[in-house]
Amino acid sequence: MERTGSQPKDSADRRTELAADRTVLAAERTYAAWVRTGFAALASGVGAKKVMGGVLPEWGVLATGSVLVLFSAFCFIAAIWRELKAGAPPPQPDVQRLPRFLLFAVNGFLVLVCLAALAGVWFGETTG
Repeated sequence: MERTGSQPKDSADRRTELAADRTVLAAERTYAAWVRTGFAALASGVGAKKVMGGVLPEWGVLATGSVLVLFSAFCFIAAIWRELKAGAPPPQPDVQRLPRFLLFAVNGFLVLVCLAALAGVWFGETTG
């Protein structure tokens, strides 16, 4: 047993704290994966218009670009969906969580970027 302050701290308590830390870090990795996927889809959707212009009919280019950009918006929304759907709070972790308001602000901005990119796909010029 380890002593912290005046109270003994047994290894079961420490394992519980470490499990809470792993839970927080796993949630952050999941968030990062959703955002990374959203950025890849956004870049692919915007690039689809330029790369596939002249290869596919215009409706195919618009459909492909639109689906990819909309999927990227979905990814940015799904990244914070787990924050909204939080279950029972884990035991107090040692690691600090990312501020929720920051996640909402960044992902809200990214969804607005997706809408602007969608407008660019639909109304931007294609130089093939």
